[in-house]
Amino acid sequence: MHFDNQAKEWDNDPGKHERAKVFADEIKQYIQPQATWTALEFGSGTGLLSYYLKDAFGEITLADTSEGMVKVLQEKIEREGIKNFKPLLIDLLESGNSLTNFNVVYTLMTLHHIHDLDKVAQLFHSLLDDGGFLCIADLVKEDGSFHVAHPGFDGHKGFDKEELASIMQKNGLALQHYKICYEIEKNTAGEKKKYPLFFMVCKKNG
Repeated sequence: MHFDNQAKEWDNDPGKHERAKVFADEIKQYIQPQATWTALEFGSGTGLLSYYLKDAFGEITLADTSEGMVKVLQEKIEREGIKNFKPLLIDLLESGNSLTNFNVVYTLMTLHHIHDLDKVAQLFHSLLDDGGFLCIADLVKEDGSFHVAHPGFDGHKGFDKEELASIMQKNGLALQHYKICYEIEKNTAGEKKKYPLFFMVCKKNG
């Protein structure tokens, strides 16, 4: 519901565009996608990250659980005539994996909302082709103040690199690359605070 309510204004925030572009550039630089590759954005929202990757992949499936976000995404696709986007209103963790395998799965600021990290790691593994890449962009472990304005938030307070890499490794996704490459600045309790974001790449072993 929270994201449904925010959907119409989501793309008006320059900071969201900036971080999407930063992580799109990181993905392109590290993965070097081929034009025939398929990708899945997990928790795509309005598709900002995929928008900056639309020319890098042959086809991109954009999956989200928020009806409001997917509606805004569909309007954007129609308005701009984007031919290689496939929007899906779906909860992949609940519906099981009915999708075909992808060369790359990527996700931006979604993982900290997912309670069961083992379950989502298993899902990512099942969605990827052998040798496929998983790209995660999310919060470095923080003190819980990032979501102070959302008292109902019950997700993760960011992630420790070794702990997250260990969960992925246990589920057949080997750490290839890790880099802190962005900061979100927020006014928290009257003071400006910076929250670093990491970019992690894991590879599915055969």
